[in-house]
Amino acid sequence: MRKFTILAAAAATALTLSACSEKTQDAAETTAESAGNDVANAADKAAAATDELGDKAAAAVDDAAAKTDEMADKAAAKTKQEAAEAEASLHNESVAEAKKD
Repeated sequence: MRKFTILAAAAATALTLSACSEKTQDAAETTAESAGNDVANAADKAAAATDELGDKAAAAVDDAAAKTDEMADKAAAKTKQEAAEAEASLHNESVAEAKKD
């Protein structure tokens, strides 16, 4: 009888430890899934922030290009005006006449 009691106690202990181990595995799996989700969310946020910075950089480049074009157009117009004024002075004519030439 004593052997049976010891055997039953050992079996009960084994079942208890088995159930405890299963709960631990489930908890570890849940924790790993949660960590994986956190990493995925952080990666998504980083990608969105990178996209936003890329868009801002592209907009800044476009703005700089437009301003450069505008400045080049103004410089060309000023140069053309100064050339007409110089020609008018050399030929004793009006600037309008020099621009026609």
